[in-house]
Amino acid sequence: MNESFDYIIIGAGTAGCILANRLTENKNIKVLLIEAGGKDTNPWIHIPGGYFKTMHNPKTDWCFTTEEEKFCNNRKMLIPRGKTLGGSSSINGMLYIRGHANDYNYWRQLGNIGWSWEDVLPYFKKSEDYRISKSEFHGTDGPIKVEKIRSKFKLLDLFLEASQEFGYKKNEDFNDGDNEGMGYFPMTINKGFRCSSAVAFLKPIKNRKNLKVITNAHVKNLTFENLKVKNVNLWKHNEEFSYSVNKEVLLSAGTIGSPHILQASGIGPGKLLNEHNISIVKEINGVGRNLTDHLMLRPVYKIKNLETLNDIYHSFTKKFLTGLNYLIYKKGPLTVGASYLCGFVKSDSHLENPNLQFHISPASTDLLGKAGLHKFPAFTPTITNISPTSRGSIEIKSSDTRIYPKIKMNYLSTDEDREIAGKSIKIVRRVVLESKAFKNYTPEEYRPGTQFKDNESLAREAGKFANTIFHPVSTCKMGNDESSVVSDNLKVKGIKNLRVVDASVMPTITSGNTNAPTMMIAEKASDLIINDQK
Repeated sequence: MNESFDYIIIGAGTAGCILANRLTENKNIKVLLIEAGGKDTNPWIHIPGGYFKTMHNPKTDWCFTTEEEKFCNNRKMLIPRGKTLGGSSSINGMLYIRGHANDYNYWRQLGNIGWSWEDVLPYFKKSEDYRISKSEFHGTDGPIKVEKIRSKFKLLDLFLEASQEFGYKKNEDFNDGDNEGMGYFPMTINKGFRCSSAVAFLKPIKNRKNLKVITNAHVKNLTFENLKVKNVNLWKHNEEFSYSVNKEVLLSAGTIGSPHILQASGIGPGKLLNEHNISIVKEINGVGRNLTDHLMLRPVYKIKNLETLNDIYHSFTKKFLTGLNYLIYKKGPLTVGASYLCGFVKSDSHLENPNLQFHISPASTDLLGKAGLHKFPAFTPTITNISPTSRGSIEIKSSDTRIYPKIKMNYLSTDEDREIAGKSIKIVRRVVLESKAFKNYTPEEYRPGTQFKDNESLAREAGKFANTIFHPVSTCKMGNDESSVVSDNLKVKGIKNLRVVDASVMPTITSGNTNAPTMMIAEKASDLIINDQK
């Protein structure tokens, strides 16, 4: 089969669904959207509380694992990535955070024209139907619904109160360019249901005659002629298919998938490609390098006389009432994904911008998504270094893309990251154990334990229970230096008709959750592509 399309989009995830929507607005443009996962028909995808049913589920999650992480107790760590229409936006925590304005101003300072905060703000607004408040920083006509949280716990209000005792201000809008402070997360939820990229952008246009969507189709590689993509080759049910492209191939397979496909197609570090007998089309050493992620440190605090999700989880009656509350009113814990409270604070007062983020959940577990909740009432004030200096890599293990690549995160591999890990645990400890707000509820540090006091031992202990917070970026980074893969128009350097459009192009990681920035990248890319064709 050698059907021809103007644009072929590889990956129907957060970015791919947006590209498909925007490009097919022109009826004369013929688009193919390829997804390696299945359709998003699993009901747990659409119930926000089903977050824990889809993560680590091989039907909806690629279930990647890292190599052994030296500074995380030599563990091989789980890296969830969406394996369905909507990609990771179909299994993520639904937390809508753009980052700090200076994240994007820094991208511009690195030489990426058109990527400053002022440049990208219109694209954030374009995607958004913001239902929390009206402001010049938000859109109200976009497909992505952003709502305030529909569940409350007294515990969380007390944490807000406790944080204010130590000078952390309340923040009503984390997305106006200055994210500092504490408050409740805005969420990509529509009246109690997940609002994924597939739901918002793909479902309304799935019957457009100029769009073809194929699922369960795993891309084998791209073939080239004179540094121009000629065909996209794939497997579907072990049969091989090939599609030719007239204009451009848009690679939106994600921070792990995009460099993997490039390397399998002969674009990447020459030494690595030679090791796997892959013919070099274009040697670009940055492909798969610069991997950056946010590592969540997950201290656990026992608490008395306050209800937590642990109590609900271990009570048949409370679980039944929670389900009923969701079915009838679309309220309560089943309307929430990963976390409730958000906060951006500084590990040191001299810093210009916050470098730590709180994700606070009224629940605790030994392993997020894989183990049940603890049998005692407790909560998890997760803390994350949002400006890590550790870098990892994605490397092909075989020319067959069905074999997972080698993922090396190198979490906590720099002295700076370990020092900040220790400081961040101390900040949490102070808010919980020294505040007046919590005094009457007898908080007790279950993990890591107050016997660990210095930064070095705290970082070591934190590494034993730390996990990814699911924000891998930068493996095909945009820029002008030797380690960059795409230019500021997202075109792969030296290739005439290939762009990368997903979180892998971020020059540096944003200050917070990465789903909203990825949507922005796809919105801006759509304009770049359309304007180039004009």
